[in-house]
Amino acid sequence: MKNFIERWKNRGDEKSDTQKFWLEFLRDILKIERPTELIEFEKRVELSHKSFIDGYIPSTRTIIEQKSLDVKLDNAAKQSDGSYLTPFEQAKRYSDWLPDSERARWIVTCNFQEFHIHDMERPKAVPEIIRLEDLEDEYKKFDFLVNVNAKAPKEIREEKLSIKAGELVGKLKNSLWSRYKKDVSDFVLEKQKRSLTVFCVRIVFLLYAEDSGLFKKNQFHDYLNARKVMAAEALEKLFEILNIKEEDRENFYFNDELKNFPYVNGGLFEKGIVIIPNLDDEILKIILEEMSEGFDWSGINPTIFGAIFESVINDDERKQRGMHYTTSENIHKVIDPLFLDDLKIELENILAFSKGEERTQKLLAFQEKLSKLRFLDPACGSGNFLTESFISLRTLENKILRELPNPEIKVLIFQFYGIEADEFAVAVAQTALYIADNQMLNETEERAKKAPLPLKKYDNIKYGSAMEDLEGVAWGLGGWKILHDDMLYIMGNPPFLGYSQQNDGQKKDVKSFFGVAKVDYVTCWFARALEYLDDQTKAAFVATNSITQGEQVAIIFRELSKKIQIDFAYQSFVWSNEMQDKDKQAHVHCVIIGFSTDKTPRLKKLYTPEGLKLVENINFYLNPAPNIFIESRKTPICPDAPEMKGGNRPADGGHLIIDSQKEYEDFIKREPKAKKFIKRFVMGNEFINNIPRYCLWLVDATPEELSKMPLVMERITLCKQDRLKGAPDRQKLADTAWLFREQINPENYIAIPVVSSENRDYIPIGWLNDSIVPGNKLFIIPDSTLYHFGILTSRVHMAWMRTTAGRLKSDYSYSKTVVYNNFVWPAVNDKQRLKIESTAQKILDARSKYPESSFASLYNDNLMPIELRKAHKENDAAVCEAYGFNKNISEEEIVNELMKLYEKSVIK
Repeated sequence: MKNFIERWKNRGDEKSDTQKFWLEFLRDILKIERPTELIEFEKRVELSHKSFIDGYIPSTRTIIEQKSLDVKLDNAAKQSDGSYLTPFEQAKRYSDWLPDSERARWIVTCNFQEFHIHDMERPKAVPEIIRLEDLEDEYKKFDFLVNVNAKAPKEIREEKLSIKAGELVGKLKNSLWSRYKKDVSDFVLEKQKRSLTVFCVRIVFLLYAEDSGLFKKNQFHDYLNARKVMAAEALEKLFEILNIKEEDRENFYFNDELKNFPYVNGGLFEKGIVIIPNLDDEILKIILEEMSEGFDWSGINPTIFGAIFESVINDDERKQRGMHYTTSENIHKVIDPLFLDDLKIELENILAFSKGEERTQKLLAFQEKLSKLRFLDPACGSGNFLTESFISLRTLENKILRELPNPEIKVLIFQFYGIEADEFAVAVAQTALYIADNQMLNETEERAKKAPLPLKKYDNIKYGSAMEDLEGVAWGLGGWKILHDDMLYIMGNPPFLGYSQQNDGQKKDVKSFFGVAKVDYVTCWFARALEYLDDQTKAAFVATNSITQGEQVAIIFRELSKKIQIDFAYQSFVWSNEMQDKDKQAHVHCVIIGFSTDKTPRLKKLYTPEGLKLVENINFYLNPAPNIFIESRKTPICPDAPEMKGGNRPADGGHLIIDSQKEYEDFIKREPKAKKFIKRFVMGNEFINNIPRYCLWLVDATPEELSKMPLVMERITLCKQDRLKGAPDRQKLADTAWLFREQINPENYIAIPVVSSENRDYIPIGWLNDSIVPGNKLFIIPDSTLYHFGILTSRVHMAWMRTTAGRLKSDYSYSKTVVYNNFVWPAVNDKQRLKIESTAQKILDARSKYPESSFASLYNDNLMPIELRKAHKENDAAVCEAYGFNKNISEEEIVNELMKLYEKSVIK
């Protein structure tokens, strides 16, 4: 990259260097191996005369208009037809003459030292300008050239700015809060917190206003800078006048400088007592130097304004509410299939296939349709979903406005509704929508603009819990019923809270919907949305992936499935938020589910790690299979299947366990008679990683033998004392303090770890004997054979497990009652059984060649020995044959077939 920058520094001729420059750029900067296959040069355009596009990238519909080193990209030059055009206008004219399918999505003008990137979704917006010398820091902004799904350069810049803005607000908030008094009543403390909220949001708006043109440049900065000594009083007066109409200000005593501020309205500066702490030099420096002089607020992305919220809320509060900041990319995973994709296609069809007056009428009708859509986020946080949806609709409307003779803006922020349980987030969400509205006005042609100020009061975002029937906010039970002429879309990213994280009120909410409490709190939003759904309403939520796994699925969706169907879904994926502070980053395993009551037969969209699939049905495990629910069973669904048992629970306070090889050697050295009563003790972690751990297994020890081992007796005494401190059922175990809660130690048995990494093709499953005591993090099958081992370690069983098992974070959490007992075994003949036994033995033989290797090493997909992988493949093929499956069947197809077999077994 440095070599490229040096090679082209201060040189470049349009005629002789264009092709070489761009081929090197694609190769050296964007790492395209064969750039000549990506870009076309001198693409012909049939104008009134023959013209040629300097560079064209068909895959991303990018037009490159190259100029020589000495050409200024903003200047117009005379064309061969006598007209004067800038390089951008020249490229746009070429684009207009191309077929609709080839018209530019991006236009890049360049003079070798500077790139101007024009987003044709927003052709009136100021282009992104990148200098050659800055490529090392800015090269990611050129991803759009080669990747149709890449973030726009404007997005990348806005994200960086918004994250920086969040850090600044966080610094201001922390400094302000340290100035408030803490030894006050709870009432005053809450009042101070609300004051802090209002104050921070107002400061941000004022900074944005002076940078974006709502106010005069530096108007707020200069006003406050001149009044540092009385800063708090000066701000109180400013807040007051911003809420008074210009024509009414003569009745108040204000100086001319205050009167020159425009009337804002919108509720941001409504009259009310805001407790402003002492604004000392440190705080004023943050506001005036760092936030005003040192930062341009006009470029922040209002959708990522949520990052500001993340930076000012403390970690404990964020975790308690289960909040995870949603990126623009992830927001579009929800809103695109929910409504935006269809709207884009509808507009594209109008623009492509209609002409003249017919086109105008269709565009007007489509614009009217957009204005009647309504959007509700009943857990809106800082408004990210609402803001991004508003920007997306206004972007579509701007395309319409450019085609109409007398355009009028009809898409308004008043079409967007939210409910949020955090008061600060409500204020941030309202401000974000105000900012989005102003920024979209700046991108709308002058003839369709409306005055940005004063703001119209916007109070569609309500403060309160979506699970409570607040006055005027009961989104599912009357009260705040949203009137909509066309469609209502319910969407969002509700809080993720597992049972252990929920408070008593949240557990009560869950139980009121599902009759049980042990499901994730996010499920309440699915149940309550159902109260609102009709044939003109659709919904889509981000959720933790756990609700589509294990026994939660039947609990949550069995009743809901009678009324709704899944229209689209994203299978489990990982996201991270935009926070630079790693301690505040959210790494969440989630799914997205779009649903409605419309059961009209149509293809559904299933987004998998392999890409989009159009399928006939998406079940509630997010597989393209029938709506079948796998419920907890006490015994195997197949009568011939051997019983699976749980391992032994020590319930000993750690006193019967010897945790390491060193502790074991030290213990038997001091208590040699205990050696015959010590066995290996294996939980899931020890099983997978071959970690030596031991236990006192005193099942066969006589009282006389125990009495002659003082160190053993000491541990038994401590175990008894620990058990007596526990719950009643644990106290009963004190009478046999030398024994585990269970005493299961079969001669030979299959062992399966309860928890195993998702990064393995196969769960490590193995054979153990009675020299090893299985702990309660292992499932065991005592009455088992090589045949059972072969089936369980096969790809078929792994596919079933991946669908039906729960998760511990991202790891698989195997279940006896859900995964194993519901697994349908094949009906095999003797030949098939023998073949599976043979392939199962080959797996064991392959493992035996590596006696020092743990399962963690052997089943690391990057390290698995060739002969072990080959043995597994042969076993997979044998098991597929036993089921009647093609050996090349996909996991998705395996699950579909197993679901059918399960359904038949249940019906029997």
